[in-house]
Amino acid sequence: MTTIGTSRTSIEIASQPETWARAVRSVGSYADVLPRRGERVAVVGCGTSWFMAHAYAQLRESGGHGETDAFAASEFPLGRDYDRVVALTRSGTTTEVVDLLAKIKGSVATTALTADPATPVMTVADHAVVLDFADEESVVQTRFATTALVLLRAHLEAEGALPAGVRPLAQAVGDARRALDTPLGPDVSGAEQFTFLGTGWTYGLALEAGLKMREAAGAWTEAYPAMEYRHGPISITGPGRVTWLFGPAPEGLADDVARVGGHFHCASADAPGALDPLADLIVAQRLAVRLAAGRGYDPDRPRNLTRSVILGPTAA
Repeated sequence: MTTIGTSRTSIEIASQPETWARAVRSVGSYADVLPRRGERVAVVGCGTSWFMAHAYAQLRESGGHGETDAFAASEFPLGRDYDRVVALTRSGTTTEVVDLLAKIKGSVATTALTADPATPVMTVADHAVVLDFADEESVVQTRFATTALVLLRAHLEAEGALPAGVRPLAQAVGDARRALDTPLGPDVSGAEQFTFLGTGWTYGLALEAGLKMREAAGAWTEAYPAMEYRHGPISITGPGRVTWLFGPAPEGLADDVARVGGHFHCASADAPGALDPLADLIVAQRLAVRLAAGRGYDPDRPRNLTRSVILGPTAA
């Protein structure tokens, strides 16, 4: 395996094939507390966890498992009826998530996915899935978020229904290993701007890739649904700028990017040698760390960020 760096963030990025494989093996232990087929489900989180919630909601609903919505925890529509609320929170201390679960406790079944069994979310959620093997020291989330999504995706796979075109997780884990060796050529490592695109569940990955690049490297990034790109965002594309697509490309998109001089990256299209879109997110994580180092930033200590957002009593 290619060495991708000595920062703690790099080490955690490199561990994802193993944490994904462990999540797949463990999914049967959590079948009773994860959403059942036919339940109306809301998935909540903050930041990275919200983007993973978006990806899961799209996978679950488009796979025919039941109506599924995703919300930033602070924007959850209190009073709307759900059979279950699933909360993603690495630390288990994020104020908006803990407060929401406390408000709805007793009115709807709740399940929290977290990395720490000794945090407040354990007492406000009805059930907890503890992925402590995917916990992180880094401020910037990588392996916990993707491992949580793998567990949820494995649960859908075990129930026998995933959307058309979504790869089996056994293949995705192999793709994750290949993603650690995927070259980061000068067209991407030397770019000044990145636009990330996705469709359906991969739009959540696009949002997350943009966030990683901003958090770790302070990079200029944007993210959009793929079909919205030509409705304005393409205006920013040009030489020295990258359009990075997760999943298959809409017809003509690559030509449109080439026409305006941009570099088109699409490693997760349905083609021989392509990566699972979630594995391609690992490539984007690696790129964020490389850009950070090139700009003199420490990816383990990103500017203006803390590992968990805990709001004070006056921070309403």
